[in-house]
Amino acid sequence: MIFFRKDEQLENIASNILETTWAKFPTLARNQIALTWIVYDPPVLVNTGGALTPDAFWNHINRGFTYRGVERIYPASVVKLFYLVAVNEWLERGMTQTSKELERAIRDMIVDSSNDATSLVVDVLSGTTSGPELPVGPFDTWKSQRQIVNRYYQTLGWEEMETINVCQKTWGDGPYGRERVFYGETLENRNMLTTNAIARLLHSIIGGVAVSSGRSQGMMALLKRSLNPDDLPTDVEEDQVTGFLGGGLPQTAQIWSKAGWTSQVRHDAAYIEIPDQHPYLLVVFTEGKANAKSRAILPFVSQLFTEAIATL
Repeated sequence: MIFFRKDEQLENIASNILETTWAKFPTLARNQIALTWIVYDPPVLVNTGGALTPDAFWNHINRGFTYRGVERIYPASVVKLFYLVAVNEWLERGMTQTSKELERAIRDMIVDSSNDATSLVVDVLSGTTSGPELPVGPFDTWKSQRQIVNRYYQTLGWEEMETINVCQKTWGDGPYGRERVFYGETLENRNMLTTNAIARLLHSIIGGVAVSSGRSQGMMALLKRSLNPDDLPTDVEEDQVTGFLGGGLPQTAQIWSKAGWTSQVRHDAAYIEIPDQHPYLLVVFTEGKANAKSRAILPFVSQLFTEAIATL
């Protein structure tokens, strides 16, 4: 079942935003951006503190727009959203036990986008560890275990999850040993996501129906970003606001988000509330070396959507 319906008004607005963006940034080719935009018209059934049952939530179809939303793209750290939901599912079902270190890793994976923290979370989810190459038999078992998060998302029955791949850790310098072999000779097994799949997962979190209402609220707390310049860290290269969608928002806005970036991509997935406007969900992926370096594209796109939402 679809979770948003196409809408002519939103299509006109978003198409104009894309044309304006391409005119402003000539390095951004038409096949180097993908986005999904969901608008929450009244009555707004998200961020309610988990007041709705899953059936009531999923039976309410919102308006949306997507451009290249089914294209498989390397997601960088946005994949951590999928590990966040999965580890909460494991904890809810008693498939793993919480600990001080696991809770610290979950927090750092989302709040600081730590790759080291993500490594522990993936180990806990899959029962595997990194290390040197393995003989064929044990490696086949290891590979099967590492596919467990993919299998979980397939059980949800969401068509958006049919083409995704979420079985790899995130890296600074890249994988070594069994991890590098698992990627495949041409990296054919690397993580791949679509903006539609990310939008649906984020939609479920802010709807309070990801795992449980209580766990959804806990995930929302980790995804909350401050737009106050005084709160942004000064000692890290990226802060998930500056140079991302949060960088194009007014100070009065609230944002819950997860960004991702490498030398080749710059992405963000966000749920945004602006006083007296329709809340909305926006996922924007950009590819290409020049675009990945640019801290201007995502804030520019975000600002255009902010201006557009005021006209609805």
